[in-house]
Amino acid sequence: MTTEVEIAEPHVLVPSEQGTESSVPLPSISLDEPSLYFNRELSLLQFNYRVLVEALHEDRHPLLERVKFLAIFFNNIDEFFMIRVSGLRRQLAAGVVDTPPDGMTPAEQLAAIRRDYLPLFEAATACWRNDLQPKLRAEGINVLRYRDLKGKQRRLMRRHFEQEIFPVLTPLAFDPGHPFPHISNLSLNLAVVVEDPLKGRRFARVKIPAVLPRLIRIPEEERADTYETLGLGSVSDTNFVWSEDVIIENLDLLFPGLHVVAAYPFRVTRDADLEIEEDEAADLLASIEESVGMRQFGSAVRLEVHKAMPKDIRDILLENLGIAPYLLYTAEGPVGLSQLMQLTEVAAPDLKDPPFMPYISKSLSSGRSIFSAVRRRRNILLYHPYDSFSPVIDFLLEAARDPAVLAIKQTLYRVGPNAPVVSALLEARENGKQVAVLVELKARFDEANNIGWARALERAGVHVIYGLVGLKTHAKLLMVVRREHDGLVRYVHMSTGNYNASTARVYTDIGYFTVDPDIGSDVADLFNSLTGYSRKQHYRKLLVAPGEMREQMIRMIHREIAVHRRHGGGYLAFKMNQLVDPDSIKALYQASRAGVKVDLQIRGTCCIRPGLPGISDNITVTSVVGRFLEHPRIYYFRNNGDEEMLMGSADLMPRNLDRRVETLFPIEDPDLLHAVRDKILKVHLKDNVQAWRLLPDGTYERTRPEPGEEPLSSQSWMIQHRGIWDHDE
Repeated sequence: MTTEVEIAEPHVLVPSEQGTESSVPLPSISLDEPSLYFNRELSLLQFNYRVLVEALHEDRHPLLERVKFLAIFFNNIDEFFMIRVSGLRRQLAAGVVDTPPDGMTPAEQLAAIRRDYLPLFEAATACWRNDLQPKLRAEGINVLRYRDLKGKQRRLMRRHFEQEIFPVLTPLAFDPGHPFPHISNLSLNLAVVVEDPLKGRRFARVKIPAVLPRLIRIPEEERADTYETLGLGSVSDTNFVWSEDVIIENLDLLFPGLHVVAAYPFRVTRDADLEIEEDEAADLLASIEESVGMRQFGSAVRLEVHKAMPKDIRDILLENLGIAPYLLYTAEGPVGLSQLMQLTEVAAPDLKDPPFMPYISKSLSSGRSIFSAVRRRRNILLYHPYDSFSPVIDFLLEAARDPAVLAIKQTLYRVGPNAPVVSALLEARENGKQVAVLVELKARFDEANNIGWARALERAGVHVIYGLVGLKTHAKLLMVVRREHDGLVRYVHMSTGNYNASTARVYTDIGYFTVDPDIGSDVADLFNSLTGYSRKQHYRKLLVAPGEMREQMIRMIHREIAVHRRHGGGYLAFKMNQLVDPDSIKALYQASRAGVKVDLQIRGTCCIRPGLPGISDNITVTSVVGRFLEHPRIYYFRNNGDEEMLMGSADLMPRNLDRRVETLFPIEDPDLLHAVRDKILKVHLKDNVQAWRLLPDGTYERTRPEPGEEPLSSQSWMIQHRGIWDHDE
């Protein structure tokens, strides 16, 4: 039996007889004051600290889930340096004098990043070395150094090196006759020092190819002589050895006749933010494909080395890579720990989160027509991963096979390497449907996947659009046009997340089916503007960016202020990924100063400063970090009881509002609006287990249950009560 969480109504200032709130005079301060804004880059580091904490504390998650969070932390940091730090470095080199709202120069930001990141880096590496690795060993999962291997295991590794690793290695010398070799982005390398009996000490670089597994699975000593080298241990074996250790211990085969003095692992991070002159590109697909290949050649922005590497070797690397010393990070242990994600493949269910079966409404279950369900119910909401993503795939497959369907139009941003959505679109084209797909080629780090899918769709005869010049198309839209007894009907699916069946299991996102004719007309108009020529600005129900999205959102915030001054009870609740846009932040400050209660739940970057007396003391900011990546955008306006709610793809950031095609759609069905408000939004805002509270100084503290208050983990509650928002049942 399901129960609804009891959540107290937001605090409301009592209005005076004139209809305005009674309060002391507000301090006079400009809302452009830099002290009112947190720095975007440092806020992003704070988010990654919260991710790291999930790995640090053993009471938070099962052991292999903690390993996963540590790998995610390091992967996030890789991207942070590739994009955010590289951008600041470019600004510094270009002499940029403009500063963000917080007033920090690029040099100040780079210095602050190093100051804040160093303790995180040290804590993360210590977490692996002193905590996770010993606990894994106690569970029979051994990540070994080569020195830990026994005789049969070493002989097996020697054979494996000779047959499977040696052929793909290429040592590159560095001396007057050999220029310093190129070090590709995020590649793992060895700086090898050898002694030549004729020419003395020499330096070489050996790249460890990405085709090799970082952790090589090996059998127990007792069974090591029964295995062939290819494949080594079975999937049931839980012993691993670092690939760089195997190579280091067998370098004598790579440098015959020389004495290998030492070898030190290192790793380089490069600027990976593509810059494409779209206006000058005759073929956008070819230009982006070429630019993706150039990622390996961006300027170096970080050097990671083992602490044992001597200073003279470090200096050789720094000088030849053109890296400033403050971008050098030394680790006591392996570098590139994002590849610990490989350990999560170990079959150890007791060390992982318990699985659950996503909810599927009876009206959307297999064998039933989704068109009939949507036509009958008018609007259907799915909350992934608690609700299954399969109805979205089934909807496309039914459309592909239904003779009454005439056309399908869809935007694709990140669909992943295995994409059932694309397979359904290809089947639709084979069945003679008109299919038009906007594939966003500029989706960062998914360009290669998207290029491949775009070509596959084009070969099948699909109308493929690559996006708009100067913009990324980030909106999540799917429209099916179907001939029915009363004419053509547009079935629309919109979402806060990507059409990616894999991430739909680990990202929380809201999907929405509707046959609202105004929404259908809006989506049709938007697709026409994406595929043809249109300067349409005004839509019936959608908010669309670039265009009037920012202005309309701010107008709705100001409406809440005006309503509060007349009636009291003003309340805003926004849940999103990032809050950076200065104009939106100013509007929220104005709402707080007017007495409107503002609850913000922002997963990642947040530049608003809550809790300042007379400025933002009516604003609370929380962030939920847990088993799933919080990804929905929900904007709720109380509006004196005439409630409004918007959802969609857009965060309140300049990039989303000015440089991306984004949509926000209204939830007008009262039952669905109340279900989202009470069963999703309020529950997350009440979280006192997984949530963090942003303090006025920019730090975060974990929320705790008040005395007598029951612990509430919003994600666990959603798993236990999945489907409770389905008002059809």
